[in-house]
Amino acid sequence: MTAGVTRLKHRADFLRIAASGRKKVTPGFVLQANQTPGDVIAHQESAAMRVGYTVTRKIGKAVVRNRAKRRLRAAALDALGTHGQLGFDYVLIGRRSTSQRPYAKLVSELRAALADIHASSRASQGAQ
Repeated sequence: MTAGVTRLKHRADFLRIAASGRKKVTPGFVLQANQTPGDVIAHQESAAMRVGYTVTRKIGKAVVRNRAKRRLRAAALDALGTHGQLGFDYVLIGRRSTSQRPYAKLVSELRAALADIHASSRASQGAQ
């Protein structure tokens, strides 16, 4: 992982992010996002980005699921450095096409999804 990016490992974090309702569905994956809770930020030295990956058995056997997760991790490394925001948690959910989709398309979809997520979060904060 790059500097400022840590892994999500606890189920409670995945459930909290899913319940937030901020998600973007693309042909290659589903992106869910939410701000990192304040108690987690206080526990860490800085407000780093946290990212988690999940691919269910519906996608395929272990070889296919592992390939999809590897591709999602690589795409996240390429896109989060420039398009991610500190203090946010992200979950990337693999889809059937994740393991066969051209890598350049995965990265461009992730960049666009991150831009949409953050544009909608700014708009909702401005409306309050």
